[in-house]
Amino acid sequence: MSALPSSMPLAAETLARFDREVAKFPVEQKQSAVMACLAIVQQEQGFVSADAERAIADHLGMPPIAVHEVTTFYNMYNQQPLGKFKLNVCTNLPCQLRDGETALQHLCSRLGVEPYGTSADGVVTVQPSECLGACADAPVMLLNDRQMLSYMTNERLDELLATLKAAP
Repeated sequence: MSALPSSMPLAAETLARFDREVAKFPVEQKQSAVMACLAIVQQEQGFVSADAERAIADHLGMPPIAVHEVTTFYNMYNQQPLGKFKLNVCTNLPCQLRDGETALQHLCSRLGVEPYGTSADGVVTVQPSECLGACADAPVMLLNDRQMLSYMTNERLDELLATLKAAP
């Protein structure tokens, strides 16, 4: 295990989780664990900061820019604190043809935010997304990078927002 930058000390438990992921790869390919390490940091801290990227880079023996490239390539890694719930709304062409953009605008209007914005109460962040692979179910969205929501009419979107706002 390498020394961590003083700007981002990670807990021993976090480093142990990193090491379990690194152990899945040949020693000379430990950088292959970068996505898993990013996911661990995001799970624990809610987003991946630049300091966390540097700590991961140091731990995996790779340039910080290489970690940053992975973080910014995938929309599942949050680079800033978000609301308790993240809604990725597919706005790719097939979903756009079936009201994907309308769904995004409806959510933004109801929440009083622009795309990538978080509601004033900090509960919901909404952002456009590339294809989620469920074109026949459009408009679709992904809740917290895990749960696919299909056929999201304005009525269903309003119900979803009410449910999210009422969640403990």
